Amino acid sequence: MPKSTTVGRLAVIGTGKIGQAAGKLWLHAGYEVVFGSRNPAGAAALAELGATVATPLEAARAADVVLLAVPGETVEELLSSLADALAGKIVIDATNKIGFADGRWVSTLEPGLTEGRWMAGQLPRSTVVRAFSHIPDELLWPRGTEQALYWAMAIAGDDRAAMATLSGLIHDAGWVPVDIGGLDESGHLDPGGSVFHLFYTEIEMREVVGLTAAA
Repeated sequence: MPKSTTVGRLAVIGTGKIGQAAGKLWLHAGYEVVFGSRNPAGAAALAELGATVATPLEAARAADVVLLAVPGETVEELLSSLADALAGKIVIDATNKIGFADGRWVSTLEPGLTEGRWMAGQLPRSTVVRAFSHIPDELLWPRGTEQALYWAMAIAGDDRAAMATLSGLIHDAGWVPVDIGGLDESGHLDPGGSVFHLFYTEIEMREVVGLTAAA
């Protein structure tokens, strides 16, 4: 199938379960992908799939669209070294500042501050959009391949052009993108949000987040 975007090369910063699954889905769709890892030599299996493996800084410099898929507790230190390389680029934020309290997963950010808005504040020269953060990581690959375009993924962002690009990338990864609004409305896909660690069809997700009609 033809790709839905004109993106030439994608960078994925982080080689954990989310980063690897997302990158593999894009490789499967025909995109060129460079993974950024703090231990490139330890990510040789990704190179065998046809990806380029580099340092996080090299990967950030190599693409116009960058997925950040690193643990929330390490992201601030990483951003200090990547901010210049990410300037002017679309940054897909899949990170979570996550804690566990009273039997629930919760965001550790201050009340009312969404993960996406926090990231936009850290990267004011980048265009931040939010995706991949709410799907259980072990389901990203099988649901995106074995049941492609059946399950929905919530996406959010303030920039319409960037959201159009993100929507195409999510579609090509085998998921149905559901635009839930801007970064201030993106709490639905944050820890403790209405769709966090859950998955739905498009219609079901729209009902859960309060969108009554297809966009």
